[in-house]
Amino acid sequence: MENSATQPKLKTWLEQHASKLVALAFWLALILGYQWYARAHDLTPLQAVQALLDFFANSIWGMLIYILVYAIRLLILFPATLISLAAGFVYGPLWGVVMVIVASNISSSIAYLVGRFFGQGLLPEGQGDNWVTRYAERMRQNSFETVLTMRFIFLPYDLVSYLAGFLRIRYWSFILATALGSIPGTIAFVGFGASIESFDGGIPQLNPLTLAFSVAIFIGSLVLSRIFKKKEGVSA
Repeated sequence: MENSATQPKLKTWLEQHASKLVALAFWLALILGYQWYARAHDLTPLQAVQALLDFFANSIWGMLIYILVYAIRLLILFPATLISLAAGFVYGPLWGVVMVIVASNISSSIAYLVGRFFGQGLLPEGQGDNWVTRYAERMRQNSFETVLTMRFIFLPYDLVSYLAGFLRIRYWSFILATALGSIPGTIAFVGFGASIESFDGGIPQLNPLTLAFSVAIFIGSLVLSRIFKKKEGVSA
């Protein structure tokens, strides 16, 4: 009879997921800490971006800080739209698009890694026969097409990145689909930011030509979104 003392002790659920619980507690503390600071100082997301505009424009480190802020803003659930508009306002349409594409892909990669960390071991590949595991397997087998469709139909940006990591979708398929699928929206929002000629917290003064271009791109992206939604509905 095998000695039970030599058998490895099974870890409890808490022991198996201790590192995830600690990381989750830290993440929640970060989110709540920012929310508390913002409320205590009556700081809205728009005011926070306004406070950074001058630094982005005039500091030698402005571009690097912009990318850093964009990359980590998902950890405090700060809206990406406002920071994308800021890129157009500060750097113009061309460099603004470049900045947002670089920063948003770094941000998406961070969200992917966070989702992958928390999802490790929760939905193993090829195990289980419920609708969740079947859909997860479908996303894994068609990673590029699935993520591209999600980007084109404007599903919540960060949520898609977290989900891709959680389901352990192939990273290069995910990031390539993200880079391509985000281009129309990026051009539209950065273009709108670039159309703002001056802004002091009130009604901004807009460049009508740049604004018209950004609106046209945005309408085009909505049409593209509708096409992909219909396609997704048929295939489902």
